[in-house]
Amino acid sequence: MSSMNILLDRNRAFAENFDGADLPILPKMRSVIVACGDSRVDPAHILGLELGDAVVIRNNGGRVTPAVIDEIAALAFIVKQMDGDEPGPFELILLQHTQCGAERFADPGVQSALKEQLGVDVSQVAITNHEASLHGDIERLRMAPEIPGYIVVSAFIYDMKSGGIREVVAPIALAD
Repeated sequence: MSSMNILLDRNRAFAENFDGADLPILPKMRSVIVACGDSRVDPAHILGLELGDAVVIRNNGGRVTPAVIDEIAALAFIVKQMDGDEPGPFELILLQHTQCGAERFADPGVQSALKEQLGVDVSQVAITNHEASLHGDIERLRMAPEIPGYIVVSAFIYDMKSGGIREVVAPIALAD
């Protein structure tokens, strides 16, 4: 049986008991999680998320890229439209993990080969030090004029061996 057939069977089982038709557009926890796309690092499992709890944005390394900034800005805009002039609390959680493939992107040879052979620049997502990259991503958010300063950001590292997460940056408003 192909992977697609397995996934379709799983969806049929999911749809049989589906009760989320009335979930609101805004996530119940008013949170956005930026995490790595690694299949071993699913925020729904790691953080016990239910359907509709949070928006999850996944990419290589769980990094704040220009595309992620655009997505967060668009979400913040929608939240403000729905909430009016006084937007409610809005949290952004950055989640990286140990043993990340984006650590390989720090190798200049890998960067060069990807750039030459595919035209792909991975320098923005390369990770040599998770704590430093998380602090850098928060600074990138602070410097983005399209990201409102009232958004509260925090940062964590998920340990692949223990399954636990460690706080690197406690929740703080981007304007602070």
